[in-house]
Amino acid sequence: MITENRLSHPAVRTFVSALNAGDRESFLAVLTDDASMSDDGAERDLHEWTDREIFSAEGHMEVESESDDGLSLVARFRNSTWGEMHTTWRFTVDGERISRFETGQA
Repeated sequence: MITENRLSHPAVRTFVSALNAGDRESFLAVLTDDASMSDDGAERDLHEWTDREIFSAEGHMEVESESDDGLSLVARFRNSTWGEMHTTWRFTVDGERISRFETGQA
């Protein structure tokens, strides 16, 4: 496992740390105002999805590996709705903030 503070990319590090802390304010602050996302290849409403899958469901991510200068992760993601899943996460960064993330089952 890679601990949050050892993730290579600062924006991704903030994203994972905020997600794991349930800190919606810090999570949203690391995203651009027009950020978008997809889940298993389907476009999703970012705010609806993050509320349902992360903040209302005690989402938590344990990073197993990273690549692409820290912009791609393989992680175990769990929440109170679905249990634990082996997932991939890919991030697009604009400046110091994340403009898009794509997640799905690994």
